[in-house]
Amino acid sequence: MRAPCLVLLALVLAGCPKQVDRVAGSEDSRIDDTTAQLEELRLKTESESLSCLDRCAAARQTCELTEELCKLVESQPDRTDLPPRCVQAREQCAQANAGCTRCRNG
Repeated sequence: MRAPCLVLLALVLAGCPKQVDRVAGSEDSRIDDTTAQLEELRLKTESESLSCLDRCAAARQTCELTEELCKLVESQPDRTDLPPRCVQAREQCAQANAGCTRCRNG
């Protein structure tokens, strides 16, 4: 008898949307996740075997993630440790775009 009640309770709780305010921890987590994705893309774009199409797609993704990261950084102006991450990401975007351009121009 307990198992069906627990299942029903779990379904009810899962179905109830909750409004959750953003907290610094979740912003930090998003910044860390985005930084990790940028690192994966950096390693990918450094591969010599990457096709031109894939190189340009990775560059586009890099720049999109860069903008996302910089918006997150800007939302926390009191954090002096974060702006260098945005600067580094912008440099990575520029390098990825340069790699795409070199690939297209042969």
